[in-house]
Order: sequence, then structure tokens, then C-alpha cells
Amino acid sequence: MGTMSEDQGEGGRNNALNAWVEAAGRALGLAPGEVPTKAVLDVARDVAHGVVRPAAPVTAYLMGLAVGRGADPAEVADRLSELALSWPEPSR
Repeated sequence: MGTMSEDQGEGGRNNALNAWVEAAGRALGLAPGEVPTKAVLDVARDVAHGVVRPAAPVTAYLMGLAVGRGADPAEVADRLSELALSWPEPSR
């Protein structure tokens, strides 16, 4: 109990994510509507796949800093995804 089993699927993960974002946002004084969850997840996916996995959470933090300083969340997300998708593949 208390943990999500694998058989809960995508709906269970989405419910858990939404509950977490709402609770964490509340703890930080943010309304759920202020959190661009899909944009953050899309950027994290693009960075994890286009750059390197550990860069995803750091990029989410950078995104938060930029937005906290007044940047438009959608513009930041677009710019970071574009950068990640154009990132050169590492030499093998």
C-alpha cells in the first residue's frame, strides 16, 4: 500500500504526478495552474534523449530559474527543447 504498482499503468502515474505537483506546489505557495507540468516534462524528455539523462533535472531547474526571473514559460520550454534536439551526438 502507498506505492503505485506497475499494473496501475499510465493513469496511475498521471494521478500520482498530478497529486505530487499539487502538493509540492502548495508547499511552495504555487497554485496548480501555475505549474506547466507538460512543458517541463517535454523539455526533460528532449534533454534526456538529446543530450544526456542527468541533464534533464538540471535543465528543469534552469527553466525554473529563468521563469522565476520573469521569462515566459512557453518560450523557455521551446528554446530549451530546440537546443536539446539540435545538440550534437557525443563522439563514440
